[in-house]
Amino acid sequence: MISPSGGLERLPGYGRYSFKRIVAMTPSTPADKTADTGIVLWHSDELLNWSRASSLWPLTFGLACCAIEMMQSMASSYDLERFGIFPRPSPRQSDIMIISGTVTYKMADRIKRLYEQMAEPRYVISMGSCSNCGGPYWQHGYHVVKGVDKIIPVDVYVPGCPPRPEALIDGFLKLQEKIRAEKPHLP
Repeated sequence: MISPSGGLERLPGYGRYSFKRIVAMTPSTPADKTADTGIVLWHSDELLNWSRASSLWPLTFGLACCAIEMMQSMASSYDLERFGIFPRPSPRQSDIMIISGTVTYKMADRIKRLYEQMAEPRYVISMGSCSNCGGPYWQHGYHVVKGVDKIIPVDVYVPGCPPRPEALIDGFLKLQEKIRAEKPHLP
């Protein structure tokens, strides 16, 4: 805990320092007579969830026509960076995988490998009918996986063929709500 003197206190029964609350002090300006002392109280798990939800780094994995809509949502017209979403080319730097397009059995092995290379906590957004349930191809093709959830766990499904960029933004907002409600696993 943070003691009144501003230092760290060791909690009984714990070998390392543990935080229950984080306190930040900001000085008030002399011109503003109505300002408080600027004390902010926040639980550490709320702070961790807020920071994780506000800086999502997706691994873009475009497989078919849904990838065009995914690229459009990252462009200046929709600007996902205002939500803290910054696409990364490496699975080791990402915490979200966006599967957009038709998933074949040949590609399923690579999707699983990339998912396992991502650090915890990791999330998956399935974008479009083809990645959600196989789309129009699963009935006549033996090579199409009938949903990416048969390979890796999916957190948010974005419907549509192809889904609009607004639908993907809504999927990100739903994922942010889910992250804010989680209980983080601290080591």
